[in-house]
Amino acid sequence: MVKFGLQFKATLENVTNVRPLGDDFRWFLKLKCGNCGEIPDKWQYITLVESVPLKGGRGSASMVQKCKLCSRENSIDILGDTIKAYNADDSESFKTMVQFECRGLEPVDFQPQAGFAAEGAESGTPFPEINLQEKDWTDYDEKVRESVGIYEVTHQFIKC
Repeated sequence: MVKFGLQFKATLENVTNVRPLGDDFRWFLKLKCGNCGEIPDKWQYITLVESVPLKGGRGSASMVQKCKLCSRENSIDILGDTIKAYNADDSESFKTMVQFECRGLEPVDFQPQAGFAAEGAESGTPFPEINLQEKDWTDYDEKVRESVGIYEVTHQFIKC
């Protein structure tokens, strides 16, 4: 089993504590079979609340799937205690937001979508429903009368 870290990078404007909200947050990934190299075209998502038993009583994982090309059974598990917020101090640099434990799979792409939250850097104003699918998000913080935003969202995977 191999651990991969999803590193998040964005430019933050007057916000901090950007994070996935709740155990039902959907991590949309493209996964490569470590056996044959197959990468399905469609996005797949995993959540902390979903748990599937592994064959042979080896525990459980967030997702177990059989490769359509080589029929190998692979799994990926979200390591819940590794989920970290992306803060104003992290702006414009890569920071590991979550780690995945993989057996036979390798994450190769991530698509941020709905379910992120943040708060005003100065005001603490909560912004609970942020969708990053367009790689940018903007709003207005009434408390401090400033625009807020998350821009140029990108990512990379690293082996941990």
